Amino acid sequence: MLEHGYIEQLFRQNYSKMIHLARVLLGNDGEAEDVVQDIFLRIAGSDIPPKSDNYLLVAVRNACLNRIRQKQLHEKVRNLLPIDADADFQPIDKEQERLEGIAAFVDGQMEEPHRSIFHLRFDDDLTIADIARRLGLNPNTTYKYLAQCMEHIRKHFNIH
Repeated sequence: MLEHGYIEQLFRQNYSKMIHLARVLLGNDGEAEDVVQDIFLRIAGSDIPPKSDNYLLVAVRNACLNRIRQKQLHEKVRNLLPIDADADFQPIDKEQERLEGIAAFVDGQMEEPHRSIFHLRFDDDLTIADIARRLGLNPNTTYKYLAQCMEHIRKHFNIH
């Protein structure tokens, strides 16, 4: 593990450039701080020091681009199945029955990996990236399978 003094020196020398880049890319101070903090945590847990200060900026850029991609995928998934305004006014047992019907349809009618992706996303609340990693798939492929699954559900249950 790298020495604490070395990490502290890296932090003092590079934090302002790193946080500035992250803020520009993400447009959010809190997320920018999270990205930079994660990078320093990874460096602190490593035995290999960064090769240059440029490495740190590349790491910030890559981490920010990953966050942006993850947000875009999350937004796409959220838009796959819009929430029905009337659903908020249905009794809980009626809504539970509807959700159980959807789950039964998925289990009975969907093939793998659609079935697993659906359950990992909605039962286990995993992100597309986490599901892709767990199943060894590309995140875009995972999203495509989830979109196909949601389309089948919409058609079967006549959801608009």
